[in-house]
Amino acid sequence: MEDSIQIIASNNLLITFSIIAMTGIVCSKLSESLKIPDVVLFLLAGILLGPYFLEMIDLSYFELEKQLILTFGSAFILYLGGKEINLKILKNVKITVFLLSTLGVIISSILVSQFIKFNFQIPFITALLIGSIISSTDPATLVPIFNKIKVKDKVSQTVISESAFNDATGAILTSAIVTILLSGKFSLTQNIWDLSIMIIVGSLVGCITGIVLLKLVNDKPYGVFKDFAPIISILSVIIAYEIATKFGGSGYMACFIVGIITGNKKNFKIWLSQKSYDADFYVAETLGTLCRMAICIILGSQVELVVLSKYFLPSLLVVLAFIFIIRPICILICALPDRKAMWTKKELLFMMWVRETGVIPAALCGIISTMKIPGYEIISSITFMAILVTLIVQGSTTKLLAKKLDLLEDTSNNKSPNL
Repeated sequence: MEDSIQIIASNNLLITFSIIAMTGIVCSKLSESLKIPDVVLFLLAGILLGPYFLEMIDLSYFELEKQLILTFGSAFILYLGGKEINLKILKNVKITVFLLSTLGVIISSILVSQFIKFNFQIPFITALLIGSIISSTDPATLVPIFNKIKVKDKVSQTVISESAFNDATGAILTSAIVTILLSGKFSLTQNIWDLSIMIIVGSLVGCITGIVLLKLVNDKPYGVFKDFAPIISILSVIIAYEIATKFGGSGYMACFIVGIITGNKKNFKIWLSQKSYDADFYVAETLGTLCRMAICIILGSQVELVVLSKYFLPSLLVVLAFIFIIRPICILICALPDRKAMWTKKELLFMMWVRETGVIPAALCGIISTMKIPGYEIISSITFMAILVTLIVQGSTTKLLAKKLDLLEDTSNNKSPNL
């Protein structure tokens, strides 16, 4: 009898996964025709297929599996975000990127929490948790946009680098606040210490894991696993995450650092054969796309429409304040001190506008909803609204704004692959 129940559960899980994957493929094709970010369609499809409408996706009986998808998916997407960072370009704008991805996230989280607290009358720590979730941007959405519209390298690399770094910062800050919420204890010095340990240990583990595993697939005699580069890439994310977590570090930071090392392997005197590079590239892109599909469709299926409608207006007000007030403040505070970058008014205006909320906030929100953290309904409502509004409004107008501000490249430069 027990075996029969397990077989039925396994079959239901496989069917659910197939529905998610097929839905994601259809939404991806539709997004190309409609010219809107695919993440928006993933979310809407999740709502349609979820328990409130067609009842085709219901993961309430698969909490462990759902947690696995959300945790690994977010870690792997951070890894892919790290791969997009070009250290040579980054060094010219490193102060801006550093400030935006650290101080900027903290400022955004605090300012957003004040708007949330005013609109929802909830405890400050819960409002701060929401702020930390939605304050990070989305390399998984920004990278495809910039691949298509060819914004000038200085600006595009700054925005992409910020999005990758602040995803890691947002994930770490969210983890720290969740720990405070669950323990019920708050000590400023202790929490700053814990946060520092998470970042330092995560970074060290990411560096060691990334370099060691890349050496094993290197196009040299000691690259004993060079024919298994895609598998090693996937394992590097899992190993880095687990080791960092075990020693009190941030698994998300570790995965992000592994991605940076992988994307800039030549700087570490590591080369892959063309065969290994191609195999790793296509497998990573495919798995990354699948993770984005799964995370966003699962989040959509978890949205409670009654709660969303109940908090629709205050959630919208928070997101609008985030876009038109908080983001510009963060850009001015974090970019103006960077004299070396010599930012123009047009570049600053562009960075103020381009800050789509996406997959990592969706994954963090999904994890918190699964944990039933107090106030998770409000968290889901605001996160969903932030993703939907920023992707539809800002994502669809990025090219138009870049053209108006004269930030498009005159000629498209073909970049050589980083083998």
